[in-house]
Amino acid sequence: MWGGRFAAGPDAIMEAINASIGFDRRLAPQDIAGSRAHAAMLAATGIISDSDAEAIREGLLTILSEIEAGTFPFSTALEDIHMNVEARLKELIGEPAGRLHTARSRNDQVATDFRLWVREQIDALDEALVALMRALLAQAEAGPDWVMPGFTHLQVAQPVTWGHHMMAYVEMFGRDRGRFADARARMNECPLGAAALAGTSFPIDREMTAKALGFDRPMANSLDAVSDRDFALEFLSAASICAMHLSRLAEELVIWSTAQFRFVTLSDRFSTGSSIMPQKRNPDAAELIRAKIGRILGATVSLFVVMKGLPLAYSKDMQEDKEQVFDAADSLMLSLAAMEGMIRDLTVNREALEAAASAGFSTATDLADWLVRRLGLPFREAHHVTGALVAKAEAKGCDLPELTLEEMREVHPGITEEVYDVLGVHNSVASRTSYGGTAPEQVRAQIARWKEILG
Repeated sequence: MWGGRFAAGPDAIMEAINASIGFDRRLAPQDIAGSRAHAAMLAATGIISDSDAEAIREGLLTILSEIEAGTFPFSTALEDIHMNVEARLKELIGEPAGRLHTARSRNDQVATDFRLWVREQIDALDEALVALMRALLAQAEAGPDWVMPGFTHLQVAQPVTWGHHMMAYVEMFGRDRGRFADARARMNECPLGAAALAGTSFPIDREMTAKALGFDRPMANSLDAVSDRDFALEFLSAASICAMHLSRLAEELVIWSTAQFRFVTLSDRFSTGSSIMPQKRNPDAAELIRAKIGRILGATVSLFVVMKGLPLAYSKDMQEDKEQVFDAADSLMLSLAAMEGMIRDLTVNREALEAAASAGFSTATDLADWLVRRLGLPFREAHHVTGALVAKAEAKGCDLPELTLEEMREVHPGITEEVYDVLGVHNSVASRTSYGGTAPEQVRAQIARWKEILG
């Protein structure tokens, strides 16, 4: 490959550290697609003959079929997917294979391949996110009025509904879809034709290759085209946020499925047993999803560190970009599929949810709001009165609705029998009718909105 510049071949250690074919073989379909587009453009602009372009096209299709059949002879000595394909093409068609690399470099070639691969991953991840969101919508639709405790600091705060809680994750994953879509739009520019770093003196048509590969336009600066890995960093950043959302949901599933909570039961398909304790049902799928954020965020940090000190244009450090992205994409896709399965199969214990919602003085805020509305107290005074009533109930060992009217009036004489209307959890959630609130009518409206968005 190096021609006449070097008198000796690389040392075995140099060959091992330099080769990337062990992982960049995943770019084979994108590499062949890019080469086909490039060859067609070279012929259209008269740089190579139509007969050479046709031979190249047929040879590349043969190589693709060999790769898909698992019979392609990958070679570490040929370093990467680009040289492996080119060497095999020469074996198949002879001299015309040498014309394929006219007016391009491996620098713009790999940048193009990698963008194509990440773009396809974003499309696949979007489908997986939609599937998960539909599973969450189905859960929300089943229980828009099932009361459950809402938590802050993992302490009972106010009653909410099961549907409202599920819809919170629909919103999160909806934002993840938006981030991936934004990243896809920004990365959809074609580096091909930038050559090594300065462009080329051949009369190429970069608009033609960009269009053939589904890009919106060619990249406008040849240095930037071969240097840029923002698209990979943005993909990893969006993947990290999405994985964090999955981890939060996984954590809740782990907590909710314990004997202490009993809010949900995970299906046998997404649980495991213990080798020594026969009663155990372990939420291993949720725990593994919870851990995947470490790998994905680690890949993000790793690529940032690789890129942060590199001068323009291409440096070999950038070969370390693909393994991180491949692993992160695989981890996220698997996590989304597992979470979608868990949510679809989830059995909800409505009685346990309601019992927990009624505990822990969860309607204390409703009481404070009632004191403001009915008695005209400033909220801070109402807050103080409610706190005193909570302390009284706590000392008595009961919940707020179990205090007698006389006991309540000992704290504030203006309290009337009407107060009991707001102390029930169902009344509490029904009253939260502000836009985005937990009232069942609001939850149903949001379910309908998202079903329309997802189609």
